[in-house]
Amino acid sequence: MRAPAALRVEDIAADGDFVRLASIPGLAVDLRYAGTNNFAGRVLYGGIDCAWIRREAAAGLAAAVAWLAEHAPARRLVVLDALRPQRVQEAIWREFAGTAVEHYFAPPQRGSIHSFGMAVDATLLDAAGREVDMGSGFDEMSLRSHPARQAELLAQGELTPAQVAERETLARALAAGGFAGIDIEWWHFDCGDVEGVRREFARIL
Repeated sequence: MRAPAALRVEDIAADGDFVRLASIPGLAVDLRYAGTNNFAGRVLYGGIDCAWIRREAAAGLAAAVAWLAEHAPARRLVVLDALRPQRVQEAIWREFAGTAVEHYFAPPQRGSIHSFGMAVDATLLDAAGREVDMGSGFDEMSLRSHPARQAELLAQGELTPAQVAERETLARALAAGGFAGIDIEWWHFDCGDVEGVRREFARIL
């Protein structure tokens, strides 16, 4: 099967496969790359409206919100990044390729699932609207951010049981919506089968 033609981010408002993040009831949205509160310390989405996600992932986020309402009502899901156009992914790669942190970024030739509108970066808010303590910050490129190392870090005292419990709540909520995490970022979750996404969905430029 040939992959669908790529789609410009400026055109997705007219595409029925995409919905606005703000239209998902109960979901908080704080797109960090649209402002300066991110790893780069500058706006990465200047002039680009990235507050969208594919309808399949939107349905998954709605399920995650519902799971939290039932199982952890003192917590609210907040999306920190969702659709990330390929042009932005390429710009980030140019800056960090060849550095010690390049493994945190998908090379452009393979691409990020963010660029299909099928991945989110997310965390939890407490009842007062504050981000919960996950043991490391969003986009913190350190071992403390690696879910695959949590047991080791917990045993070493680098993470606390409370921090790990919050991460597990986040992961369970998103799993209820069909999202799966990755080994090196507690905040990143892909929706569905990533290889199927690359084959069947349009990349957003």
